[in-house]
Amino acid sequence: MKVTVNVECTPEEARTFLGLPDVQPLNDYMMNAMKDRMAQNVHSMQPEEMMKNWSSLGVTAQDQFFKLMQSAAQASMSSFGKTDKK
Repeated sequence: MKVTVNVECTPEEARTFLGLPDVQPLNDYMMNAMKDRMAQNVHSMQPEEMMKNWSSLGVTAQDQFFKLMQSAAQASMSSFGKTDKK
């Protein structure tokens, strides 16, 4: 037997129903803190240096993800040609 239940509610109502915390105040605080830091540092930094700092995490994460996928592909290819002989 298969039962489907459709519930129409807002994201806030869903979070409350599931008992999840409201993180909007924390998000607002973090965004304001980031804006303040950017406003303080924008005059002291060169645009090229800012872009390098902002993109370094993304490039590192991208490289790590690529290496993970490459090692997984190599592992699957190495076991692809093997058969179990008992």
